[in-house]
Parts: sequence; structure tokens; C-alpha cells
Amino acid sequence: MDTKETPVLLREIVRKSKNHVDACIKEDIGVICFNRKLQKKKAMPFRILYENNNQFWLQNEAWEYYVARDEFAKIEERAAQLNSQWTAPVGMENTVIEMPVTVKPVPAPANNVNMSDNGFGEGFVAFSGLSELERLKRMQDCKKRLEALIVQKPRQEDVVTKVLVEATEDTILNNYTSIISAMNFAEGDAKQQTQNIVNSTHDIVVASSQLIAENILNDELMNTLVSKSNGTIIQHMTRTYLKGLSFLSFYNKLVSGSSLIQKLRISFIRKYHAYYRSLLPHIDPESLTLERVFLGGMRAIPENVFYNWAVGFLVHDVGKASTVEYHEGEGAYNRDIVMEHVKVGYNAIMNKTNYPQDAGLIAGYHHEYYGDPSGYGYYRIGLEQLKKTNPAIKQDYCVSYEVKPMLQYQALAFFPAKLLEIVDVFDSLTDPNRKYRKALTPEEALDLIEEEFINKSRKVDPILFDLFTRYISEL
Repeated sequence: MDTKETPVLLREIVRKSKNHVDACIKEDIGVICFNRKLQKKKAMPFRILYENNNQFWLQNEAWEYYVARDEFAKIEERAAQLNSQWTAPVGMENTVIEMPVTVKPVPAPANNVNMSDNGFGEGFVAFSGLSELERLKRMQDCKKRLEALIVQKPRQEDVVTKVLVEATEDTILNNYTSIISAMNFAEGDAKQQTQNIVNSTHDIVVASSQLIAENILNDELMNTLVSKSNGTIIQHMTRTYLKGLSFLSFYNKLVSGSSLIQKLRISFIRKYHAYYRSLLPHIDPESLTLERVFLGGMRAIPENVFYNWAVGFLVHDVGKASTVEYHEGEGAYNRDIVMEHVKVGYNAIMNKTNYPQDAGLIAGYHHEYYGDPSGYGYYRIGLEQLKKTNPAIKQDYCVSYEVKPMLQYQALAFFPAKLLEIVDVFDSLTDPNRKYRKALTPEEALDLIEEEFINKSRKVDPILFDLFTRYISEL
């Protein structure tokens, strides 16, 4: 084998000096991750692996990590240029660096494996190699294609689906790339760096929201989302975003154009009262009305708020970028890693971008499950901290449409996060690409959610679930 093409063991590189670690970050080095047991490999940026675990090359015996020979040359050159007064990255201040060693060629991983199997598909590999201007140009092109469809009458449904999926994928990948990169910057610098992606994403959200509001996706088109997407995480994020928009549009039309709310008031005591009573046991039963459950009463969503929530739907799982082996990987389910993605997403959106707070709360709260032990998220973390100084605090409402009552812990749940919870669970149960279990039919998935998430435990909202069931039946 030509030693010029032979990859270099990453652990041998980082042992040379701290400058070499810093060089891997600054040069945005790609790492070949090789699973010896499964004989599989995938490519991941060093920066992302490092953010997830700052000694990842030492702490997983199943994996070996390599750097391509040309990338190694970049590291050596950058490390030589760095000032000797090197500042350790956060979390690595006390890391023991071994003395320099001679780097030896190592056998290359097998060639018949998928280098792009990082959960984001081959599109990520291509997209991450683009400059910021090139990525923004793709976003502008997506916007033009969506806007062209908005004014086109009649529309071909397959074309609408294709453009929506491609625009969503590009927007997700752009956010993934930009936000993860911005995590290494101070808050002000990060927000400045991500402003272009924030603006472009808003444009995409407005255009796709208008298109979906006029053309709520039917079941056949929803099914095509699987085949039109690349990578399991990308498929899930794309479907969840578009289904979430479609369901929210359906909700708005129901609330605005029918007697839905009056019907819910009539059936509330018989059908829903006991459920909400278990969530708000301190409230006088006679005071527990639809307006007490939904703070301010159920209502349609104004356009500007709709767009804010749509942004949250689109970036709600951006934190998965830092979880190398999420649900979809071949590794066993790791609750700590799964829980981490809402924290990463929440902090990234709230502290590193100028996205509306609504979007951050959706990312941080979309697995809360009304406080059920199986759920997790930033709401319960903040509430637990607040109870240390105010143990008597209680929530007097179940669902808030606004951010402020959530930040003041007046309600148990944020409306768009509760809506997205249902879409998220439904998509997970019906996703044919998940490797760890068989996909359910839509009917089976709805039955399971009702039994496991409503009847047996208090996780999803029963009123929103009934509306979602109606939405699915009318696709």
C-alpha cells in the first residue's frame, strides 16, 4: 500500500502536543471513524466529535479514529505555526498530553463501507465542503423555487413535495453546519456569524409555510418524504418539520373556520376533565375549564407567531449534531446521549443565534411529556432549580401559547412543543428507516400513542392528540 495514501491514527497525532489538538479544530479536520467489530466506517468533523467528548479517541474501544494523510499534513503545518503559548480548549485544561511520538502508517479501514454514515446522509458530506457564500446561494435558490410554486396555479403535487423536501434539507444542513461552528465562538460573535443563516431560514420558513397552508400535504405526499430525503436524521427532521407545519395549518383552519372550540367546551367534562385534573390537582375541579387548561383559551395562531414556531419545528433537533450515535446508530440506546440533544439544541439556539425564543423553547421542551419520568428537557431542569428557592411554586395552567408564562413557570407546557411532541412520536413510530424496530402503520401508531401516552401515562395532550387524529384521517 502506498504510504502517501495510508491514513494516520488520530490518537498518535493528538499525543504529539496540544497544538495538534488545536490544529484539528482550526483546520476543521475530518475524521475517519472505524468500527472494528462491525467493519463499518463513517466520516465526522473532529470539532463535532470533540464537542461531544474531548477525549473521544481514548474512550470507546469499539472505535478507531484516523486522519487522511493530506489532512495530517495540514495539522502538522498549522501546529508548527501556532504560538507556543497555547490556550487549552474548554474542558481540556487538565488533560495530560504525552510526549511526542513517531507517527507510523496504519492499515486503512475496509473500502466497502459507507464513509457518510453519520446519520445526516451523503448530503452532509457534500454540504459541509461548501463555503458560506455557496451555502447561502443554495438557500436563495430554494427560496426562489418555493416562491415560484406559490404563484403557480395549478401545481403538480410531486413537484411541490420535491421542492419542499429539498429546501428543507438544505436549510437543516445549513443550520447544522453554521450553528455547530458557532458553538466555538463567544455569544456576540456567534450571533453575528449565524445572522445570515437566521435570515435565510426565516425566508425559507415563510415561503414553505405559505405553500403548505394552501396545499396541506396528503397521505400520499407524506409517504414520499421518506424516499425523497437522505440520511435517517435528515429524513426525520424533514418529515417532522413539514408534518408539523401541515398540522399547525390544519389546526388554524379548524379553530378559525368551525365551531371546534364550542364543541370542546361541551365535551370537556365528559372526555378530558379527569386527565387534566391529574395534571392540576391543586385547582378546584369546578374551575378546571378549557380556558384553565389552555392559558387564555384555545385560539388561532397569528402569522408572525406561526413563522416563529415553524423555525422551531425546523431546527428542533439541531442538537443531534453533537450526538454521534443517536437512536438511529448501531449502538445501544443511550438515554444520556438522547437527553443531551435537547440541551445542546436549546443552548445553541438561545445563546448562539438570534432566532426567536419560541424556537429555543421548542428545541428544549419537545420531549417534556407533561413531567412524566420518561420525558426530559430544559423546562424541568429550570423548574427543579426554581423549587430549591421556591418549593411551593405550582403551575396553574397546562398549556401556554406564549413564551413569557413558560419562562415564569406558570404553565406546564408550551403549545407548539406539545403539538410537535405528537408529530415527533408519530413519525418515530411510523418511520420505516429506523433500525431498532419495525415501523407501525399510521393506525397502529395512533392506537399506541393513545394507549401508552394518554391512557397509561400522562405524556401527550389529549385534545391536541384528538385533533391530530382528525388531521391524519383527513389527509
